[in-house]
Amino acid sequence: MKKPRSQPLFDTSDFPICVARHGCIEGLGFEMEDLKQKPIIGIANSPTDINPGHIHLKNIAEKVKEGVFMGGGIPMEFSVPAPCDVLTEGNSGMRFILAQRDLIADIIETHCRSMQYDALVMVASCDKIVPGMVMAAARLNLPAIFVTGGPSAFNIRFNPRQKEKRSISNLDYEDALGKAATITVATCGSCEVMGTANTMQSVVEAMGLTIPGSSSVPAYHSKKLMFARSSGKRIVSMVEEELTIRKLVSMKSLENALMVELAMGGSTNAALHIPAIAHNFGIEFPLSKFNDFSKKIPTLCKLMPNGPDGMIDFYMAGGVPAVIKVLSDDIHLDAQTAIGMSWAEMMPFVSVKDPGIIPDKTNPFYPEGGTVILYGNLAPEGAVVKQSAVAGDMLKFKARARVFESEEDCLKSIREKDIRENEILVIRNEGPKGGPGMPETLAATMGLSALGLKKAAIITDGRFSGGTEGPCIGHVSPEAYDGGPIALVKDGDEITIDIPGRKIELHVSDEDLKKRKAAWIPFRRELPEGFIQRYIRYVCSASKGAVLS
Repeated sequence: MKKPRSQPLFDTSDFPICVARHGCIEGLGFEMEDLKQKPIIGIANSPTDINPGHIHLKNIAEKVKEGVFMGGGIPMEFSVPAPCDVLTEGNSGMRFILAQRDLIADIIETHCRSMQYDALVMVASCDKIVPGMVMAAARLNLPAIFVTGGPSAFNIRFNPRQKEKRSISNLDYEDALGKAATITVATCGSCEVMGTANTMQSVVEAMGLTIPGSSSVPAYHSKKLMFARSSGKRIVSMVEEELTIRKLVSMKSLENALMVELAMGGSTNAALHIPAIAHNFGIEFPLSKFNDFSKKIPTLCKLMPNGPDGMIDFYMAGGVPAVIKVLSDDIHLDAQTAIGMSWAEMMPFVSVKDPGIIPDKTNPFYPEGGTVILYGNLAPEGAVVKQSAVAGDMLKFKARARVFESEEDCLKSIREKDIRENEILVIRNEGPKGGPGMPETLAATMGLSALGLKKAAIITDGRFSGGTEGPCIGHVSPEAYDGGPIALVKDGDEITIDIPGRKIELHVSDEDLKKRKAAWIPFRRELPEGFIQRYIRYVCSASKGAVLS
């Protein structure tokens, strides 16, 4: 069998040091002849006891190992961190979440280069871990396949009232217990909404990096274990076929991922992660592509926060392959998948099982794609919004700015109920460098909802949770830390948000902005020593995926 990378581990031409190396290998408990003849498969796993999305991944990895053995390979598992965004919302931990995406990529890349695996199986569920793993695989260009952890079920699924309403949305329940059940994770797996975790699991399937149909299988379902075992078997065949990841991922597969993300109403964080993944493949993927494709790809699904449906409903309706089937006139069907078949070859085996969950293009939830980019003098490099989660009467909104130098300041005003209708809250110094780490400002969006404000918006150089709804414009670039226009906004300035027109304008003259820039005093936080200081020096703009340059 082929061993394209690991063969040097068993070379004897560098005697006498090979004796020490082989002596160390003996301690693994494998037959040396097996190790010499069979491909060594690295399993990049991310189990953790503090994240329900990853608490079950040890079991999944064991099934991957079974499959690798069945396929004739030798599995070698190693671990990487698995941060949980939800646990860091509203506290300083959030500043270290996005940074871990690039750390995960670096950890996997450097470990695999040193240990010389022949191929890679990636096991993960959640927000930054999934893209970080793909970024690493892109650099390594090994045969690689992804096994997703799958979605959880919210506790509302086990509430008798859910059967009558068939909804996981808190908007459909009036009592406090019902509302709480819509955000309570009842099983292992990623949060059941179409947040960043499930968005990125779907994205890697659309890119062709999983066994088709596997990404949305619930975390607790027996098919998840079956797909894990099948993926382990398949990766050994991919080594024999020399099917490396760069043979699977191209501009076509990245555009497929974007189209699926738009059709599902995916997280705005995809506007960070898809360009970052593309960057690691050496492909330029400008933010403007989101606008180009949103005009022709509607938001098919009403998945929470767009509507009442959850990921369990989506899985039962046919999952990602069913979405691709509906979009077959637009999807690049000649793009290959990890099983060695193109999407065109897969389509005869795919059907939409519930058109109420995954409707036809003629009957979408929203006529355009969910994630769009706004441009203007406030965001020359772009800003991101999930238009499918914005009320119709707020798609165009003009109001005066209320400026906050941090999310903490904004939350203080929200708690004091010092926020009014017809205000645009500008939260700055929360970008990749200024945050640092571009923290999510989900707490602020939840605060506006709790106050019952319908005519208020948020603009920030930070980002939002995939579960955020309403007129929340994030990723404003350039960020305040770099002296972008958002750093120059003052209380009372008029701002126009025009989502249909893809515009965001600050009604201040160029001359006045130049004067403000000349008098601008940068805002800087006190930060701990360590990695975050290096991160600030090397992270680039959110408009380019916030990758490390």
